[in-house]
Amino acid sequence: MEKKVNLVIHGVESSDEIPGIDRITDYVEISCAPDLDSMQRCLPKAEVLLGWNFRAKELRDAWYLAEKLRWVHWSGAGVDAVLFPEFVASNVQLTNVRGVFDRAMAEYTLGLIFVFAKGMVETMAAQTEHRWAYRWTDLTLGQKVLVVGVGSIGRAIARLLKQAGFEVSGVGRSARNRDPDFDQVYAVEDLVQLLETPDYVVLIPPLTDQTRGLFGEAEFSAMKSTARFINLGRGELVDEDALIAALTSGAIAGAGLDVFRSEPLPKNSPFWDLENCIVSPHMSGDYHGFKETVAEVFLDNFERYRQGRELVNRVDKTLGFVNT
Repeated sequence: MEKKVNLVIHGVESSDEIPGIDRITDYVEISCAPDLDSMQRCLPKAEVLLGWNFRAKELRDAWYLAEKLRWVHWSGAGVDAVLFPEFVASNVQLTNVRGVFDRAMAEYTLGLIFVFAKGMVETMAAQTEHRWAYRWTDLTLGQKVLVVGVGSIGRAIARLLKQAGFEVSGVGRSARNRDPDFDQVYAVEDLVQLLETPDYVVLIPPLTDQTRGLFGEAEFSAMKSTARFINLGRGELVDEDALIAALTSGAIAGAGLDVFRSEPLPKNSPFWDLENCIVSPHMSGDYHGFKETVAEVFLDNFERYRQGRELVNRVDKTLGFVNT
């Protein structure tokens, strides 16, 4: 008889919150760890941990109890919440849900660009005020977009924007002349010089020690005054004071922000009241049915784990992302 795997699900009160979990109940002993106390109770016996809440950080505080842990599956594309030094140095495998959010985030990016280009914020405001606000708007055909981050999400963004008629370049760790999705991929070390020409800059790299604070005063000053900045990555990628200053002074024309250093965004944040800033609550990748898709990735990987096969979406913990 096959020995059951001790599975801890982090971030839920009940396993019923995981769509389709009944598929593997014959093969697992499930414990739920919604908080630190329960994590400390459950972790010593855990062989596999499913991190259902990608923002949760209790694993770090309970790590000293992870005596039998062999695999952590994280239910987000970004895995920065678990990349603490002790885990990175361990032999525990880490996988994520790479690919699940790509199309949704690409659509969100295109939507934000069209909202800016076609002046939809002003249109809605004018409707609310019963004001007839005739004006011209931007034609986006041929406009330039720089996508900072050339992983699977960045590539999905590039493909969709190119289909819509934009010229799309990327910024990655190193430059490459030929790329299937981008017109050109440049090295991140050249970022400041690259910011002089794009009409839109989209930020979507993983949050690592190398990318933390990637955009600050120098980067916003390098952008042209008609450019818009979109951040769908992590708030910690950006010096928010520098961004607020750039938006307030008119150094850049606008920003679409789905992520922030502090979430939920505090009610007293200046971002709420900036007329040239669109604020959304970290939702760009979430769509009706996404939880079922997220669960499916884990369940398929669990079958691989049982069978001793290589797991998909294995994260290189030293890099902080799936290195394909």
